[in-house]
Order: sequence, then C-alpha cells, then structure tokens
Amino acid sequence: MSEFEQRDVRLQGSEASKAQEMEPRGRELQKRDLEKNAPSEETGELKRFRESFGFFGPVTFLYAVFYAFCMYRNGSGVTFPFFVAGSLLFLFFSLQKLGTTLKKGSAFYMAAMLLLGISTFCTDDARLVFLNKLGIFLLMMSLLLKQFYDTSRWRLEKFMGGICRLVWGGIGQMKRPVSDFARYRESRKGNRQMWYVLLGLLIALPLCLVVLFLLSSADALFAQMTETFWENINFGAICNILLRIVLLFGFSYGLLSYLCQKRISEEAADRRKGEPLVAITVTAVLTLLYLLFCGVQIGGLFLRRMELPEGYTYTMYAREGFFQLLAVSFLNLLIVLFCLNFVRESKALKVILTVMSLCTFVMIASSAMRMVIYVYFYELTFLRILVLWALGVLALLFGGVTVSIFRERFPLFSYSVAVVSVLYLALSFVHPDYLIAKVNTENASEGAPDYAFLINLSADAAPVLVPYLEEQGYDLAAFAAEDVLDYAYSHKGNLSTGEQDGFGYFWMYRMKERTAGMGIRTFNFSRYLAYKSFP
Repeated sequence: MSEFEQRDVRLQGSEASKAQEMEPRGRELQKRDLEKNAPSEETGELKRFRESFGFFGPVTFLYAVFYAFCMYRNGSGVTFPFFVAGSLLFLFFSLQKLGTTLKKGSAFYMAAMLLLGISTFCTDDARLVFLNKLGIFLLMMSLLLKQFYDTSRWRLEKFMGGICRLVWGGIGQMKRPVSDFARYRESRKGNRQMWYVLLGLLIALPLCLVVLFLLSSADALFAQMTETFWENINFGAICNILLRIVLLFGFSYGLLSYLCQKRISEEAADRRKGEPLVAITVTAVLTLLYLLFCGVQIGGLFLRRMELPEGYTYTMYAREGFFQLLAVSFLNLLIVLFCLNFVRESKALKVILTVMSLCTFVMIASSAMRMVIYVYFYELTFLRILVLWALGVLALLFGGVTVSIFRERFPLFSYSVAVVSVLYLALSFVHPDYLIAKVNTENASEGAPDYAFLINLSADAAPVLVPYLEEQGYDLAAFAAEDVLDYAYSHKGNLSTGEQDGFGYFWMYRMKERTAGMGIRTFNFSRYLAYKSFP
C-alpha cells in the first residue's frame, strides 16, 4: 500500500471515529431541542383530566346536547341565557374536578356574560344579537385564560394572542376525545359494559331507520302505520343537530385539554426595544398638528369666535367631519399603545404622548358635538348611535391609557374589559331601534318619517311605532289579517293620507312574520311585546 493510500485510510478512520463520537452528542442535542420546543404534556391538570375521562367525556357530551337543544334555529330565544348559564356551570364543575377554584375577578366576567345572555333574549335586533354573542365568546376566552394562567402582568397584545391561540388550540385538539377514550377504556378493562351498550345503541339507531324504510316499502299496511313517523321526521334537521353536537363536543373537550397542557407561556416579555428618538420625532410632529387643529376646534366650534369659510353656516360646519375625527382618535389610540408596548421608556416621549392624548379628548368632544347637531337636523340611525357610543368608549379608554403612561403596572386590559363591557351592556339594554323610532317620530315635522330605514326597524321599536302608526291613520287590524299586505291593498282607500307609501304595512308584515310560531323554546321578550302592542 502506498504512502498516499495509507494516509487516506488514516484520515477516513479519524473522520469515522469523530463521527461516532459526535453522533451521541448530536442525538443528545436533538433530543434536548425537541424537549425544549415540545409542549408540557404531563402537567398535573392534564393528568387529572385524562384520568377523569369518565367524568369529562359524558359531561362534555351532555353540554353539547344542551347547546343543540338551546340554539338549534333559535338564536335569540329564552333558552339562550340558560345556555350561557349552563356554560358557566360546565366550567365551574370542570374546574372543581381539576382541583382548582375560581380566581378573584372572575365574578365580573361571569356576570357580564349572563347579562349579555339576558339582553339577547330581550331584543329582536340581529346586530345586537351578533355583538352579544361575540362579547360572550371573548369574555369566556378571557375568563379561561385568567383561570388557567397567571395573567397579572399580561399586556393587551398578550391577551389577544392568548385568545387566538386558545381558539386554534381547541380546534387542533378536537380529535383528543377519541385517543383519551381509548386510553380510558384500556385502563378500565373490567368495566366496559356501559360503553359497549352505548356503542351498540349508536350502531343500532341508523340500522333501525334503514330497516324501517325497507319494511315500509315492503308492506302497504305497515307503511300506513309508519306514515306519520316519516312525515314528522326531518333528516336535514337531524344531520344539523348531530353536526352541532359533534363539533361543540370536540371543540369543548379539546379546549379543556389544550388549557390543561399549559402550552401558552405565562411570561410577559418586555418588548419595549424600539428607539425612543424615532417615536419622539413622529409623535412630536403629529402632536404639533393636533395642537393647531384643537385650537381651531375650540375657537370655531366650541366658542364660535372664528370666521367660518365662505358659504358655510355654523350648522353646516358642525354637521361634517365626525367620521374622520373618529378615525383619527382611533389611530391615536393605536399609536399611543404601540409606543407604550414596543418603544423604550423615555420621559420626553411620555410628555408628548400625554399631550397627544389630551388633544384626542378635544377631537372626541368635537366629533360628538358634530354628531349631536347632525342628528338634531336629520334622523337618528343605528350607525350614528354606534359612533356616539364608540366616542364614549374611546374617551374612557384614553383615560386609562393616559394613566398607564405614568403607571406601568396599571391593569389596562382589565380596565378596558370593564369599560367596554359596561358601556356595551348599556347600549344593548337601551335598544337602539327603540331610540331611533322615538327620536325620529318626535322630530318629524310633518307626515311620517322616511320609511327607508324605519321599515327595517326590529320589534324593539314596536312600543313607539304602533301608537305612532295609529295616529298616522294606519289600520292596525291589518296585523290580525291572514295576509297583511293583501289587507292593506284592499283597504288603502279608507285610510288617511298621513302614511308615506304605506311603509307601516310593510313593517307590520315583517312583525307578523317575526312573531309567528313562538313557542316555549323560541320565546323572545321583545317579539312578545311587539305582538301584544297590536290590538
């Protein structure tokens, strides 16, 4: 063997030995990385959760069945507040089984959810129903984070990220009931009779339907006996209900499993690493512009001491710009929050942010004043009520933000939840459609208000609209007719000329459809009051 070949052999042997030495170390590093990145699967809560499948499985399934009973084709009936209360009871018993108790401050979240549930049952406004359900969902997610994690030092962005992770985690864990059931069945080998009976029932039910159909087709007498059964059965409704049960069961069980795994880090990392000089420059330029604008607002709108543009009256000047001011106020809120959460601390920046917040208060007041004047000369609508409400929320939120500029430990998220919850509950229980009908009918100078938006008012407006329509000469007996519009067309000549295009009859037609077929499960208080308002 030549000298070069011997050297190659020695080099190959050296590399092989190094590779053998590095292989265990590489496996160890890889294992360490996997353990570091892997979620904590064996927390105490998760162990108790898996060992208690005999409790959580059936209880979660019953909760899903209860949801289907309450909510199937019944988005705002009397069963909705009971479903919210049942959800809170499900959470309470689950926490007890996991060996934990409700934390301090949870009562507010639970009370707000129950009030939103009651508000949903008391309104016929689809917009409020949607916002109520969204509010209940966000409050429930926040409550779950508060129960399973130490959120005392979490900032707003940490909470929002936590809510998103909870939703995604619950969806990702929807297959967990199957694996937990298999593990539970293996650990309870001597007690399988009940599960076998349930499995047999699940298999027997669809088989019975198939066999019943075949037997009905085979014998006319038997088909006559089962005719009523086939007329009353609705396969579409059955599939809808089963899908609701399966989805909510999987999501609820998976969400509890995800919470028990404690996959969300409790650490609130300090993200304030941005250069303060950049933030100071940007906010200082904006604040100088805001100071100039606020001077114009104070002199022109509030004190009326400035000369208006040519062709403008004070009323015309005040009736424009509220949406733009609302957008700027919201933008300022985002800028201040960004600086507080992502920019290094600076005394100069704090002063500038404080001045910016004070200027925003002036903008909010200016926008609110413009909106009030606009409503006085025109009509009230849901969007205009929502703008006024948003301005009130922004003002209170900016109050909390201003405090947090100088007090780092100010609980801004809890304060924001309280502000939004209380003000939204007030909006929800006031019933905007009732206010719209009341203000617009009282301010109508002649004839009826513009039916273009009154016709779309919900049953919440009935206590105002029914007496008003009677005053305008509408025949309220049309509501009791089999077809409201046919009755209106045939009796239109007997009415006074006070109505505007007969909008009242179209509204009565909608109310008859909304109030028809209310039962014990679908009873709605607002629709009931609308029904009772007609003679």
